[in-house]
Amino acid sequence: MTKHQPISPMAELHANVSVPFNQARAMPKSVYTSEAFLAQEQQHIFARDWLCVGRAESLPEPGDYLTLEIAGEPVIVLRDRDGVVRAMSNVCRHRMSTLLEGRGHVRSIVCPYHAWTYNLDGTLRGAAAMTLNEGFCKSDVALPAVRCEVWQGWIMVTLNQTAPSPDVAFRSVRDLIPYLDMSTYTETFRETFNWATNWKVLAENFMESYHLPMCHAGTIGGSSNLDEMVCPEGDAAFNYHWILKNDSIPLALAHPSNTVLQGDERRKTWLLAIYPSLLITLTPGYFWYLSLTPDGPGRVNVLFGGGMSAEWIADPQAADHLTALKALLDEVNVEDKGCTEKVYRGLLSGMAEPGHLSHLERPNFEFAQYLASRIPA
Repeated sequence: MTKHQPISPMAELHANVSVPFNQARAMPKSVYTSEAFLAQEQQHIFARDWLCVGRAESLPEPGDYLTLEIAGEPVIVLRDRDGVVRAMSNVCRHRMSTLLEGRGHVRSIVCPYHAWTYNLDGTLRGAAAMTLNEGFCKSDVALPAVRCEVWQGWIMVTLNQTAPSPDVAFRSVRDLIPYLDMSTYTETFRETFNWATNWKVLAENFMESYHLPMCHAGTIGGSSNLDEMVCPEGDAAFNYHWILKNDSIPLALAHPSNTVLQGDERRKTWLLAIYPSLLITLTPGYFWYLSLTPDGPGRVNVLFGGGMSAEWIADPQAADHLTALKALLDEVNVEDKGCTEKVYRGLLSGMAEPGHLSHLERPNFEFAQYLASRIPA
């Protein structure tokens, strides 16, 4: 008798999205817990699609830099002497040491191993004790460039040389909300943390407001009415939903000096999930965001930041409003951490099974469809 071969996580995912939305279930457990599936994500998603490393204003001066890994590839993002935000390999062209760590400011990039020194555009400035090597030519050496573009104020990077530019890939995001220009907002806080859950669990948590009344009962849950929530069909590049806010958080509304926005535009909060992992809450007054990268199947690196619109930045009481908002967001993060880490612990259970999705979880199904479109069965 032939034993049944186990179904791969990739095949399970494709089967999961093969049904109509009104028959859909949550994604299979293996999609979250499998090392093999994570390897596919790194290869087909994180090494191919645009990733957000924060806001351009977080690197205000030439020489300001940050570092990250994209699908295992060490990368530097910095502002060069011409004021251009660029990205490049964070690996020395000599004996392949990594160069910079964390965030900071440099006048040049100096290798900590043999002091090979690079200009801010990645070209080699100097290499000691190399004059006797006849095959060495300083002008031939430079740190490989990584594609980097600023889109709507967001620094976007990709290892994919053929990916459509963010202006093309995410044009439908701008078309959806033409009256809110994200490039005019200013970041006022930026933090990083690491949670014990899969990156997709946290992404999906952002994509639906079904969990708000329960998970956020201590903060924002009481202002959510499930019967009034709308989850329209999304786009190949993103999904979204929106909530109308009352005046309990003044910063969520258009500033009184703003006479352009009318009606519900003045109080509508947009929740945008730009694939694969940029999650933006955008209001007329403020924004906050998460940008996610996996740290193994069971942990996620989180970049968390936010700020205000131009009108609110100029308001004399803006600092007080922002302090109150940031305190609230910190509490919301604590609640989300608890809920999403519980989900991951549950995914490891042998008795756990993915259940049917609510109509309020359409974005989650569309996210699963995006993943399946990127990862072969």
